Amino acid sequence: MESTHLLGSAKKRVKIHPHAVTAKYATQAPYSPQAGVHTHFPQPGDEGYDDAPSFEDFGSFLEETSDKKRLTEAKKWPLSLFASKDKDKDKAAAPRPPVGGEGGGGGARAAKGVGEQLASFGEASVSASRLTWVGLLGAALANGCVVVLTRVGSERFRLDPLFLLLVRSVVQLLSVAVPLHKGENPFGPEGYRLRLLCYGVAYSLSSCCAYSSLSFTSPEDGAPAWRLATTALSATLAFLLLEERLGSADGITLAAGLCGLGVLLLPTAEESNADSPTDPAIFWKGAFGWSLSALAGLWMALALVGYRSMKERVGVATALFTVSWTSCVLTPASMGLLQEGWSWPADAASWSVAAAWAACSTAAFLGVTHGLARIHPALVSASQSLEVPLATTVHLAILRLAPAAPEVVGNAMVVLSVGWLLAVKLLPSRAASRRHREEYEEILDSPIK
Repeated sequence: MESTHLLGSAKKRVKIHPHAVTAKYATQAPYSPQAGVHTHFPQPGDEGYDDAPSFEDFGSFLEETSDKKRLTEAKKWPLSLFASKDKDKDKAAAPRPPVGGEGGGGGARAAKGVGEQLASFGEASVSASRLTWVGLLGAALANGCVVVLTRVGSERFRLDPLFLLLVRSVVQLLSVAVPLHKGENPFGPEGYRLRLLCYGVAYSLSSCCAYSSLSFTSPEDGAPAWRLATTALSATLAFLLLEERLGSADGITLAAGLCGLGVLLLPTAEESNADSPTDPAIFWKGAFGWSLSALAGLWMALALVGYRSMKERVGVATALFTVSWTSCVLTPASMGLLQEGWSWPADAASWSVAAAWAACSTAAFLGVTHGLARIHPALVSASQSLEVPLATTVHLAILRLAPAAPEVVGNAMVVLSVGWLLAVKLLPSRAASRRHREEYEEILDSPIK
């Protein structure tokens, strides 16, 4: 078979790629293969084979291109995330080590530094998330104390829940000192003041409706009702308004908690077997109380989603001041509409209950609002459902009564759902950490830097 060498008067075109070198040869005239003629491409040792640029020259060429610089800067994203712009400029102006020779050790040290920064960034994120969930757990306990103190103040000291709400709002006006100390506007940054006002009004209306419903329904029904409405509606509104969805595991846990709250609202055997005829006044009074509970859940869901939408611009202290001054306006109006008088504390014990109520309520607000900056509003509300089993347990312990079957089943479902949610979020996941470590090692060992 005849063989023709094509390196005589040919022009060589070389296409360089990071992983391959492709050479194409063409004669002066358009080349067309002929039958029986074998085309020979140069092999190692042939003339003209070494004319192509080497990979060392290719590395030097890439070092001077803008694409290489952009890839190098893209690897250092944790540094640019926490460093200032001036520091970034100084680092960009610093001389780079050479590619060969001592540059190999510098590249290894840089890769090690990037790995340590990625690992520290992941650990800091996980730690912050765990602290947030711990804060939500503390807020749930504080909310449980609020429910207990509300019942104690109403039954033993004749303190109206709306009056306790007003006392809390007046005390929380002191939070205006925080934004003023930071040099911020206490009514919110420009462009967010109307939304912040709507948030404060929604939160205050929710509190007024929730505590007004206690005058028409029992606390055993009021607290689970508005917590159930808040959790369900916040999940729906977050999806519709913020396009935030829940994961499958979180959704299942949330549904189990809602079912537990629904079981708590079922009538007991004594209520079902009551032979006395229902008084229309009592029926409509109960219906009005249930309506207030549903409205409380709706307003609270709107408030949670509203703060979630502006969490990056509005601080917790500013939100607390907004809620306090709007509550100072709406709470007396609610008391006037319901024609409830001012029940001033008569002794030091009643004042202590009011002060403890205000402190626990403020602590719960701070924990919930801080949690909204990182966690889905429905999960925040679901974590606060722990207040219902806590209040029920304290109430049964004080009265020394045997719990009914719906109370046992409902409280157990709520505790298990919230406990499982906290365990998943707080306990370290070995599989997740191992997967993240493998991903980091894969990135660092990759030949493309």
